Order: sequence, then structure tokens, then C-alpha cells
Amino acid sequence: MSSTASRTYLDQFPAEAKVIKAAFWSSFMALAIGGLLGLVQALHRTDVLRFIDPADYYTVLTAHGVLLAITFTIFFLVGIFTWAVTTSLDRGVVDIRFTWAWYIMMVVGTILVGVSILGGVVDAIPTYADVLFTFYAPLQAHPAFYVGLVLFVVGSWLAGADWFRTWWAWRKENPDERIPLPTFMALTTTLFWYLCTLGVALSILVFLLPWSLGIVDSVNPLLTRTLFWYFGHAVVYFWLMPAYMMWYIMLPKLSGGKLFSDPLARVVFVLFLLLSTPVGIHHQYLDPGIAEGYKFIAMTNTMFLLLPSLLTAFTVVASMEHGARQRGGTGYLGWLKALPWRDPVFTGMALAGLMFAAAGFSGMINAGMNINYLVHNSWWVVGHFHLTVGTAVALTFMAAAYWFIPQVTGKELWSRQLALGQVLLWFVGMTFMSNAMHRSGLFGMPRRTAEPQYQGFNFEPAVGTVGEINAQVALGAVLLTVALAMFLLNMVLTSFNDDSDSLPANTYAGTLSGPEDSPAVLDNLKLWTAIAVVLVIVGYTLPLASIVDSGGLFGPDISGFQLAIETDPALVLESVREVMP
Repeated sequence: MSSTASRTYLDQFPAEAKVIKAAFWSSFMALAIGGLLGLVQALHRTDVLRFIDPADYYTVLTAHGVLLAITFTIFFLVGIFTWAVTTSLDRGVVDIRFTWAWYIMMVVGTILVGVSILGGVVDAIPTYADVLFTFYAPLQAHPAFYVGLVLFVVGSWLAGADWFRTWWAWRKENPDERIPLPTFMALTTTLFWYLCTLGVALSILVFLLPWSLGIVDSVNPLLTRTLFWYFGHAVVYFWLMPAYMMWYIMLPKLSGGKLFSDPLARVVFVLFLLLSTPVGIHHQYLDPGIAEGYKFIAMTNTMFLLLPSLLTAFTVVASMEHGARQRGGTGYLGWLKALPWRDPVFTGMALAGLMFAAAGFSGMINAGMNINYLVHNSWWVVGHFHLTVGTAVALTFMAAAYWFIPQVTGKELWSRQLALGQVLLWFVGMTFMSNAMHRSGLFGMPRRTAEPQYQGFNFEPAVGTVGEINAQVALGAVLLTVALAMFLLNMVLTSFNDDSDSLPANTYAGTLSGPEDSPAVLDNLKLWTAIAVVLVIVGYTLPLASIVDSGGLFGPDISGFQLAIETDPALVLESVREVMP
């Protein structure tokens, strides 16, 4: 660490702190709106309180997914990574004007996407985007929606370029130094992001946007779906990797110790770079246009992704144990009592990691072909990603904000007690909600619908009742909303707090085993990127070629298909006679 580490981040990098604060508040605004819409969905779907038209449910669902899964997560991520690069390299960005440029581009993209979605419920706005978070064909959005997504993603690309420029400037001055661990994590994540977003960029720019503008008449739905999931599963790790970074470099420090192994952390991030992208087809096990062999390969590749997560669990828990024993903890499990459970930053991150362990078990179910058939497109899947992005990521980010907001504002956190209650309440609320969603998925309760109960059909859960499960979901949603309000209140009041001279220094955890204990090849980003590209080519070339060969680049000719369903029996009989030989 540098000699300036005794000061806050605002003291060290005042210009960058302003950008990071702006990114955090953009993230919080998306979280506030998206979270409130989540409550509307939960109460509507469980039939507890309905005040929106069922058709508008899908507009709300789209906004909820886009604002939370993309806007909230990535705005917070660019703030965290800007902090990580500048802090660990002990130098500011090369050009702060460039930094503001990519942030503004992301904001403009978000506004375009938000207005496009809002047009679904506001007649005065001539746009539409009821395409859900997944936004692949045959659902079509207004061109502004796709343009907004492009601007947002390109802005994130430029953010990555900003971090690389900062690192290159540092390397010229320190040619023989190993890449500091936080910077290494940010750069490998950025390379992975560049690779995985190629699919969604191709889908939007070549197919969906021209289709929305009327330049092309049709698209190949399976092709756009596959290109989305090329990106759509990988983006999960783009959300998770900054959370992983917090677990690696902040949890050991908060525990009172050091990171168990810097080399092992580097291995984990290299494995994510290599393995995260060529697995998206496991979201398409029930798509008939993809051969079973390709699906089996995707399943096998997905199972390999368990390795970096298991390595993370081992390294982080070992680091926490080291810290606890430094604080006087003893015994096989007694050291757990020595951890700083009254610290909301530590507790929030620790509970988020615990929830992610549960998400790993349900994720293995999703990854297995035969078992996936039982829960595909059910509420089980929704329960799974509320454990991942909804808890592992969101709870880690909220807990981290209790440390970072004082660092970038110079103001004391308004209430640590309120913060501790908030992270605990979020954990309890998500326990209720995700448990009920997983259980409902086991008996086939569908997702992505405002009306899950079919007329004349009753779901039969093995344990409990549908009413009890709905009550758990509604209760969980209410508790999560209260927790969200507590978080936002704390953030707002902290902003109005007085400046403080007693804030902790801007530091992160040291290591028991440092980078000098690992081979230098781990820092060869060109090598790992090249291998990742090869794996993507191997994993996707044949499936994409098969899809294009069978369905055409812009879809099959559908002009000969009957697009309307006749309801008059005489007309139906006449139509049948016309097509009979």
C-alpha cells in the first residue's frame, strides 16, 4: 500500500471521487425504482394487491429486470472498479474528462431505455419495450430501447478502456512490478466483458435494431435468442466478479486479518475469464433448434464453473478464519463468534456470501440437462437469480456502500445500527421469497406471467399450499422493500451529514501469500484472453452455423403460414378442404 493510504479516498483522489459518487447514486436510483416495481409485481402476481392492468405487468417486469439486472449492477460496478484501479495503482485516471464522458454516455443510454419502457404505460410517450430483461425476438421494442442499450454498453466499454489506460501509464513507471490484485481483478473482468458483450452487440446492431426500424422484415428468433444467452449467462459473472473482489479484498480486512492467497484469487479470476462465456446454451436446453450434443457440451462446460466458486469459498472463509483467530477466536467453529458481526459492512457481505452458496446448489440443478427440464421457465429460476443478483450481488453492494460512500464524500455514515438492521432484514426477506419461489418451481408454477393460476387447474405442492407460498413471496417482497427504504434513507442522510476527520483509511486487505508466490504467467492477460477467444469459437461456431443453416440469417420465409386462427367451424372446414389433396 502507498504512503497516502492513511487518508480517505476523497483526500487522495478528489476528482475521481466525484465520478464514483455519481455512479453510485445512479446505481441507487435504479435500485430504488426497480425495487419498488418488484413489490408491485409480487403483490399483483400473488393476488394480494392489484392496482395495475395485467397487461401492464409485463411493462413493470421489463423495467424491474433492466433497472436491477443491468443498470443498478453495472453503475455500481464501474464505481467500484474505478476505486480499485486508482487505489491499488496509487494514481488517478489519465484524463478525468474521458471518465466523465463514459459516465454521461451510460446515463443517456439509461434514460433512453427507461423512457422507452415507460411508454408502455404512458400514452403520451410513443414508445414501447415490453420485451422483458431478455429482449430477444420475436418480442420487439421501439428503436430507442435498442439505441439506449448500445449507448449504455459502449459507455461500459469506454470505462474499461479508462482502467486499461490508467494501468498502462502505471506500467511505464513500474515495468517490473506485478499487477496489484484489485487492478488485476478489474482488468480480467473487463476483458471478459468485452468478449461476452460481442454477442448482444451483434444481436442488437445487426438484427434487432434494423428489424425495429423496418430495414429488415424479419429476424431468426433462435439466432437472436442464442446470441442473447451468449451474453445473458456471462453477464451474471460480470455482476458477481465485483462482489467477489469485495469478498477477497475487504472481508479479510474487516475480519481483522489478511487474504489467505493472492495467487489463488488470480487463478479464480482467470478461470472466470476463460469459462464464463462458452456456457450460455445451458439456458436453451428446451430449444428444439439446437442439437442435444451441443447442449451436453454446454452442460459440461458449466460444471467446470463450479471450480472458481469453490476456490473462492475456500479462500474467503480461510481468510475470515485467520482474521477471527487474530482477534482471539478459538476452536473448530468458535472462531465464528470473534468475527465483527456488529459491523454492517462485514455482516452484509458475509450473509451475501452465505446466500450465494445456496444459489450454487440451485444453479447446479439449472445446469444439469435432465433435472433442468423439471424446473425450466418456472418460478424456481426466478428464486435462483434472486439469490445471485438479488442477494449475493445486491446485498454485497449495499453493504459495501456503507464503507464506500463515506470514503468518496468524507461524511460519516448516518447510522450504523440502521445499516445493520437493513442487511439483516434484506437477508430475512430474501430467505422467505427465494424459498417460496424455489418450492413453487418444483410443482411447475410458471414465471413471466401475471396470471400464474390457470382456470380449472390446481397446483399441488408436496408440502404446504399455494396460498402459503404466495404469502411467503408477498411477505418477502414487503420486507425487502422496507430494507431498501432503510438503505436509501441512510444514504440520503449520510449525504447531509457533517464532514468527518475520523473516517477509516482508504485501504484493503494485505495477503498471507502475495503475488511473488505465483508464476508471472498469471499476469499474462494477452495469453488468457486468446485462450478465452478460442474456447468461445469452439463452443459457439457449430451451434450458430447450424441455426443459420436451418433458419436463415434473418429467419425462415413465413409468408405461407396461416397467421390468423379461424373460429367459425364452417370457415375452418372450408380451409381444411382447400389444403387437402
